[in-house]
Amino acid sequence: MTRIAFIGAGSTVFVQNLIGDALCQPALADAQIALMDIDPKRLAESAMVVGKMIAALGVAATVSTHTDQRQAIAGADFVIVAFQIGGYKPCTVTDFEVPKTYGLRQTIADTLGVGGIMRGLRTVPHLWALAEAMREMCPEALMLQYVNPMAINTWALGAKYPDIKQVGLCHSVQGTAAELARDLDIPVGDLRYTAAGINHMAFFLNFEAKTADGSYRDLYPALHDGYRAGRIPKPSGWNPRCPNKVRYEVMTHLGYFVTESSEHFAEYVPWFIKAGRSDLIETFGIPLDEYPMRCEEQIAKWERQAAALRDAATVAVKPSHEYAATIMNSMVTGTPSVIYGNIPNRGYIPQLPSGAAVEVPVLVDANGVQPTCVTDIPPQLVALMRTNVNVQELTVAALMTENREHIYHAAGLDPHTAAELDLRQIRSLVDDLIVAHGAWLPAWLQTRRAA
Repeated sequence: MTRIAFIGAGSTVFVQNLIGDALCQPALADAQIALMDIDPKRLAESAMVVGKMIAALGVAATVSTHTDQRQAIAGADFVIVAFQIGGYKPCTVTDFEVPKTYGLRQTIADTLGVGGIMRGLRTVPHLWALAEAMREMCPEALMLQYVNPMAINTWALGAKYPDIKQVGLCHSVQGTAAELARDLDIPVGDLRYTAAGINHMAFFLNFEAKTADGSYRDLYPALHDGYRAGRIPKPSGWNPRCPNKVRYEVMTHLGYFVTESSEHFAEYVPWFIKAGRSDLIETFGIPLDEYPMRCEEQIAKWERQAAALRDAATVAVKPSHEYAATIMNSMVTGTPSVIYGNIPNRGYIPQLPSGAAVEVPVLVDANGVQPTCVTDIPPQLVALMRTNVNVQELTVAALMTENREHIYHAAGLDPHTAAELDLRQIRSLVDDLIVAHGAWLPAWLQTRRAA
């Protein structure tokens, strides 16, 4: 019987998606599901949803709830991680509001930039604590890590706990493929592609569609032609604030399409968010302060959903596009599958530093997760990735060595931050963020003052 621990189970919608997917796999239908969170109310809501999905499917799975992490992971085969340290309030709000006082505007702030750096500093120590507990309680388990900043987390885990099996998971590759299929009016099942790079900055190295005679045609000419003619990108049905023009513009100049959304990508580069350039914001539809708005909308939506779920006798199970259940099923049954995962670089992309978190195609079967090597990424794409890798590497170095100076270095080399602020402003901003976050940051940061 498979035991699945879910750390951060207060993310009820995520629990519904990932555990719902797992319950639909016959090999996982009798799993022991251990939900863990520090918020008893949200934990109870998630357990209620899982229980009603089990009833709807008529499967033999069981669910337990825990506020003790070690208890939840004891004997686990898989440990899903989906927590957000510091939450929307106060920490995400802080990551936006303090930089604004310096004129530094952001869109999502959870992956790179000063917001991503602070989120990494808050998050990695908790992932390390989980890895330490896994060494004792479930040393053979696979960590399925869904936490941002994904690349910083994956790199830091691999650096300090190389013995812990892990894969960082994101839905950007498959999600973007579906978006492009919609833009081109092509069934997503007809696509064939290879993507590689770093999380939120992997690129489709080839992007093709099956033809009537069974061969494949290159879709890049259609993407370029459609963007030039203004036919694509089509308006987003899920969020009209995000028209997705940034990625098409980058494709025009670099030749390849990136796998993370335009609202994310706009703050990973120095080209789109600039003081005094409101024309760029308008032309490319860049949604400043997008993540706080999204959080407020999701909180309100969840309150409505929770009431409906509490009143329902069962909860319908709808498949998601996440990889977790596919991975678990392949490892349990031996049935091979291919996913895109984030893995510490052990030569998988030789153009990027050893140890860096890289996102590549991964074969999964009874032998576990087996990354493939990608050796032919065009140099302009590798160069762009390195600008983000620099920030990730220095943030991990700060955490590994407990050296505050590396936080300044990371922020100073961030493409968007450096395009907007000078070095003295950046140092002052970092100091202000450290003070504002206080006890959410590691103890060594709270006790070591700025020079």
